[in-house]
Amino acid sequence: MANKIIKDELKDKKVYQWELAVALGISEQTMVRRMRFEVSEDKQWELLALINELAMKKEGYIDT
Repeated sequence: MANKIIKDELKDKKVYQWELAVALGISEQTMVRRMRFEVSEDKQWELLALINELAMKKEGYIDT
């Protein structure tokens, strides 16, 4: 499965793909298409950091 680490992290942190898409400034459909194929390692680290940031915001640890 492409981008399994990212998908697992989204699930674990209770962050939706559409929330990640909004944070990236892209549509949900574009996010879904990008997730079909493995992203580069650099992009993977960027997305994982953003997922963690979004999760912390949802939990109230970071002000929006």
